[in-house]
Amino acid sequence: MRLAAIDIGSNAVRCLISEVDHHYARPLKLKLLRIPVRLGMDTFTRGHISPEKRADLIRTLQIYQLLMEIYKVEDYRACATSAVRDAANAGEIVREIRQLTGIEIEVIDGKEEASIVFETHISQHLNPERSYLYIDVGGGSTDLTLFARGGEKVYNSFNIGTVRLMTGKVPDTEWERMRKWLASNAGDERLTGVGSGGNINSIFQLSRRKSGALLSYEFIAGFCKEIHALDLNGRMRKYGLKPDRADVIGHACKIFTSIMEWTGIRKMKVPQIGLADGIIQLLAEKHGYRPKGPPVGWRNAGKIIE
Repeated sequence: MRLAAIDIGSNAVRCLISEVDHHYARPLKLKLLRIPVRLGMDTFTRGHISPEKRADLIRTLQIYQLLMEIYKVEDYRACATSAVRDAANAGEIVREIRQLTGIEIEVIDGKEEASIVFETHISQHLNPERSYLYIDVGGGSTDLTLFARGGEKVYNSFNIGTVRLMTGKVPDTEWERMRKWLASNAGDERLTGVGSGGNINSIFQLSRRKSGALLSYEFIAGFCKEIHALDLNGRMRKYGLKPDRADVIGHACKIFTSIMEWTGIRKMKVPQIGLADGIIQLLAEKHGYRPKGPPVGWRNAGKIIE
């Protein structure tokens, strides 16, 4: 059975098409397409999505609708996050997309986004005797979830994202709100980080570590220092980054290193999964398919991450 997930983010719009089968240990990725529409550049500076970005989004979703037809997708789910959620004209754009493409878009909040990602069964691969901070850094927000020694999850979302930072739309008070929340909820915990989002995935890939390895704070901080010393072209040349990754990765560095410094996190697990993977997992389970193994990003990590 073929399923599709569409993730309409603040920086890019992704379409993941996967196949599920009772013989597979996990969903098999057939196609992943990412188009940097950058809706957040409008929403965070103007409060709404401009006609130009609106047209780009519609054309992107028309492509994805045709792609789903070509791949004979039987079910899909499309979710929009911070940039659409915060746009004053979100409702009319969602209606227009439905009329022109037939795609039904769900506008979800940060808590729902985190919940979907957890459907990749991250918590099953954490040591219940240890505590973890799940850090999902997007273009519009950073979502934090604390797993405290197998206990209940504590969650919060902050309007600190890479595109918001690039547009200068993150006040100092939001950074302070995040710092205080971490001090209140994670101050006494010895934590391991679990990082999510396109930027930390890129950092992990550039580290050339094997899947399942942990990134140290020293490595992440050192990489970030190198990134901040380079201009856009320098980042693209040295690391082979695309322009729309090269200009935001430094902002992601600031978010991750700030959180690690405030919490004393020394190690970061990067499972290389995201919202689209969680959507596929939910759709698979909706149709009666259950994973027989850990998500792809957890392979070689063992059953439990130490």
